[in-house]
Amino acid sequence: MNDTVKEIKNLLKQHKAVLLAHNYMRDEVQEIADITGDSLALSMEAAKTDAEVIVFCGVHFMAESAAILSPDKKVLLPRPDAGCPMADMVTPEGLEELKRRHPGVPVVTYVNSSAEVKAHSDICCTSANALKVVKSLPEEELIFVPDRNLGRYVARFVPEKRFIFWEGYCPTHERMTVEAVLRKKAEHPDALFICHPECAPEVTALADHACSTSGMYNYCRTSPAKKFIIGTEAGILYKLRLENPDKEFILASPALLCPNMKLTSLEDVLHALQTLSPVVSVPEDIRLRARQALDRMLAVPRD
Repeated sequence: MNDTVKEIKNLLKQHKAVLLAHNYMRDEVQEIADITGDSLALSMEAAKTDAEVIVFCGVHFMAESAAILSPDKKVLLPRPDAGCPMADMVTPEGLEELKRRHPGVPVVTYVNSSAEVKAHSDICCTSANALKVVKSLPEEELIFVPDRNLGRYVARFVPEKRFIFWEGYCPTHERMTVEAVLRKKAEHPDALFICHPECAPEVTALADHACSTSGMYNYCRTSPAKKFIIGTEAGILYKLRLENPDKEFILASPALLCPNMKLTSLEDVLHALQTLSPVVSVPEDIRLRARQALDRMLAVPRD
């Protein structure tokens, strides 16, 4: 254990802090985290702890989610410049304009969005539960924000509903092409191709299985297959290989690197704990309305 890691662990204890790391973080950050996982799942797990400080190794909207669910805790984002281009593609003003053009149509908002956009939404969803959320709505028409790819993936399974898509997307997943996937499949014909539903529809159409990052861990752990082509951000490979040492994981494309997810270093984590900054907070009126959209999602029955 190097000196930086030792000091981080000491400061975590001193400040009664919990260290969260998204599945796309650098390997060395995931390695020392108290909890790793999907963005919203991390916030939900942190809310259950008695920690007084949450150190969120992720991007800005994720830290906001932690602040929404844990208003009594201090939330630190070690790299405040770690944003999400997809989340930035939708604004509250733009969403309100779309709602005015489609009065009465419910807004389903992917959690990869700002707290303010969530506050202007009817219900949230994750990549894991988006289909269940959409099916739970009695309305035949809905606005899906901001990820057009996730929305179109869900729409394949509910042909009876009409979707109004916001034209947002994840630049990292969008960079993965059909050609890259076909090339990897040709090189590894015995491998299953698994991808995230944030990928373009023509890419998910090639997948043996499309799911969230937590879904990928479960699928690869329980599958009898021994080789997988992985179609999501490269950071997921760390835990996949750790949990499945007897299986082989191949990144579908070298383009699957999110620069924002790779910003946070151990030194950034240490500095955040030394200074108890930068703090991410959400104004109370926005927090309460955003929390309502998240609570509606959490009320949707699971299997």
